[in-house]
Amino acid sequence: MEQKYSKAVDTARRYYNSKDADNFYFNIWGGEDIHIGLYATPDEPIFPASRRTVARMAELVDGVNKDSTVLDIGAGYGGAARYLAKDRGCRVVALNLSETENERDRAMNREKDLDHLIEVVDGSFEDIPAADQSFDLVWSQDALLHSGERRRVLSEVGRVLKPGGRFVFTDPMQADDCPVGVLQPILDRIHLDTLASPQFYREELRRLGFVEETFEAHHEQLPLHYERVLQETVQREEELVREVSREYIDKMKTGLRHWVDGGRKGHLAWGIFCFRKA
Repeated sequence: MEQKYSKAVDTARRYYNSKDADNFYFNIWGGEDIHIGLYATPDEPIFPASRRTVARMAELVDGVNKDSTVLDIGAGYGGAARYLAKDRGCRVVALNLSETENERDRAMNREKDLDHLIEVVDGSFEDIPAADQSFDLVWSQDALLHSGERRRVLSEVGRVLKPGGRFVFTDPMQADDCPVGVLQPILDRIHLDTLASPQFYREELRRLGFVEETFEAHHEQLPLHYERVLQETVQREEELVREVSREYIDKMKTGLRHWVDGGRKGHLAWGIFCFRKA
């Protein structure tokens, strides 16, 4: 029986399964990561900056080892799962809603001889297909925004984490003091009613029994990242149109400009959260 998804998650699933989206993200982000990078310089290539985010998050959970079990929710092409499996020797479940991305993910795991450590699962983080208290670490990068039921996602994270387990994640958020209505162009683009905020995550995870270990605020990296993606899109447009429709590229450029604008005006927030389940 086909799994049922919430409206927001199903919208994201259909989007990331589309040929245009898959070819765009696979080519522009380098085929490993689909998330905001930590840039050493404003003109740094996207891939190393994105990989630096993975490495920094891994540093914050330095107790992960070959005996650890990790769940990556919204795993995309599985770059973080491969990084953790190779670097720490841990077992990783990569849960992701896009079957198209997951096919690429499984192929890369086989190519890099990591498929014995990584299980790629088709599914939604609103209903995690795993037993209670079965993971030492839950990991997520810029995926939670795609849920219209984020409280449910956080509850599921709490359910599957072992006591003392950690939840490390990033997410494009609205600033705590964001004026009402100014992010509507972004929300329209991603077909959502709201973005979460740092305060939302703090309050909800505290209510669920989590203790905040750290929040590394890197708000300036959000508009920088989307500006870099926009630059790359413009520079490689004639190459991209061989695999991505012109209509998709035009809409993407408009959407990226909204993210850059919102970030530069201080209406958006981004950084690395790390919580521990009490």
